[in-house]
Amino acid sequence: MTEREEILARCAPSLGAMLERRAEETPDLEAFRYRAADDAWASLTWAQTKAQAETLAAGLLSLGLGYEERVSIASSTRMRWILMDLAVSMAAGATTTIYPNTKGEEFAHIVSHSDSRFFVAENAQQLAKLQSHDELRGLVEHVIMMEDDPEASDPRLITWETLVARGTKYLEQHPDCVRDATASTGPDTLATLIYTSGTTGTPKGVELTHQCWTYEAVAVESTGIIEPTDSHLLWLPLSHVFGKCLVAVQLQIGFAAFVDGRTDRIMAGLDETHPTVMCGAPRIYEKVRNAVVTSAPSGGVKGRIARWAFSVGAQTRPYRLKGTPVPRGLAARYAVADRLVFSQLKERMGGKLRYFISGSAKLSRQVQEWFYSAGITIVEGYGLTETSAVTFLNLPDRPRFGTVGPVMPGSEVRIADDGEILVRGPGIMRGYHKAPELTAEVLTDGWFATGDIGTLDEYGYLTITDRKKDLLKTSGGKYVAPQKVENAIAANVPYVSQVVAVGDGRKYISAIVTLDPEALDKWAKRHKKEDLSYEQLTQLPEVRRSIDRFMKRANSKLERWETVKRYAILDHEFSVSAGIMTPNMKVRRAHIAERYADVVESLYDAELPA
Repeated sequence: MTEREEILARCAPSLGAMLERRAEETPDLEAFRYRAADDAWASLTWAQTKAQAETLAAGLLSLGLGYEERVSIASSTRMRWILMDLAVSMAAGATTTIYPNTKGEEFAHIVSHSDSRFFVAENAQQLAKLQSHDELRGLVEHVIMMEDDPEASDPRLITWETLVARGTKYLEQHPDCVRDATASTGPDTLATLIYTSGTTGTPKGVELTHQCWTYEAVAVESTGIIEPTDSHLLWLPLSHVFGKCLVAVQLQIGFAAFVDGRTDRIMAGLDETHPTVMCGAPRIYEKVRNAVVTSAPSGGVKGRIARWAFSVGAQTRPYRLKGTPVPRGLAARYAVADRLVFSQLKERMGGKLRYFISGSAKLSRQVQEWFYSAGITIVEGYGLTETSAVTFLNLPDRPRFGTVGPVMPGSEVRIADDGEILVRGPGIMRGYHKAPELTAEVLTDGWFATGDIGTLDEYGYLTITDRKKDLLKTSGGKYVAPQKVENAIAANVPYVSQVVAVGDGRKYISAIVTLDPEALDKWAKRHKKEDLSYEQLTQLPEVRRSIDRFMKRANSKLERWETVKRYAILDHEFSVSAGIMTPNMKVRRAHIAERYADVVESLYDAELPA
């Protein structure tokens, strides 16, 4: 039996079957802890989770939900999102995920293109989006509200409590309805439609089957990276493939998840729940690092102690990565550094954290090494919506910094002649919804063309260099990976929140940067500039001079032709609402080039020599 066959043999037929099995095996163990209406933490066991999902599934069946029919969910990450998604799976339907900040024509396209007869709105704001599109009135037949709002009005509206009541009654009348619906689903049944926001163009609906999720769950389990006794702080968007995958993995392994989708409460959540694992996007780790770096004046005692501690930590990295003993004197200094600095950092993150997992975008190796110096491991993985999230994964006991690890068990990888990464395995999408021609462009003999450029080392670890279509080519003929430039700046300039490298067809590389409001506020307090607004602070010559110093450090990490010769500081951050960030916080390069064309041109007035 091959590795792939062995893994598939362990997979449940569907997500609904996974939940049934989990509830049978560990009915009384805590499954989820979540924020209740009063903001206090409430808890559900696996048996309770299954019972609630089953009741909701019966409610959906009572309303006529059919096999593979789509239910759109527009909501932030919360317990009811998870319960509804599980209910849809148990009822043999398919979830269409919608980011809560999606609006306008993109929102209408997702609901319409997915043929969603059911729409689940988190609140009145999400309902209003649906109501603002007359073309959707004939399509959506039932609207379910997660939050009760007496002022919300729509003839299709069903409250959460009403759906539960319907489900309870329907189960009494048809006790086998959910069990039969779950049994009708199998590995090839559509489970989820996720529309890739993309950096340009109309979003494409990625069809992910039940096998995509069950395979991911068993493959992750087989690596041993997460144990049933672990606990995980879940804040990632469930609308995104990474967040959705984590729930599938949890169903397979049985660890507990603490659910709170408010990104401004991540540090509070770590402190209150003390998880052992947390997954996140690179920007979260960059913000934590920047907060520490800018928390004390560079010349102060605390600043000197912190720099000394991280210098000691950096010296220990080669030994710890190889698994060899740290020399006695260095080990003694590291113990002091841990007591004075690192232990406090770990306590701020809950005190029990075993490691972080980073995904969704490329993690800066410099940030990864900084955390490792403090005894906190960030392992990086890689995948796409089309590959069900986790396709490559480093492991905490043997990470190789700068790589995203080896391919997941049961999957295959090869590098095309032009450097593009190709993957094949059970986690690959069924195809793009209603777009066979687009599917044919990326799928050949089961091999999915990722659109990313990368290399494999002698151990099979993958290094991502950049997006195939994002490479910049200077007028001197040099190719530059913008992500490399952007990561260098993000890792070395603590005040920067967002950065976009530009310079295609130009003599040199430049950058557009935005500044982090929190870091800027700390700078303002230290320099007695609290009376100035964010916009005013960003344009101060003193701030520019400070960033100039850090920019020199960033450039020292780059090749000569990659260095940033000029940069512009905007007086505002990029936003999703402005259409220049995707909902999962990736920059739309084409939109930025168009929106800030004048800014880019100003960086090349009286051009410097290459």
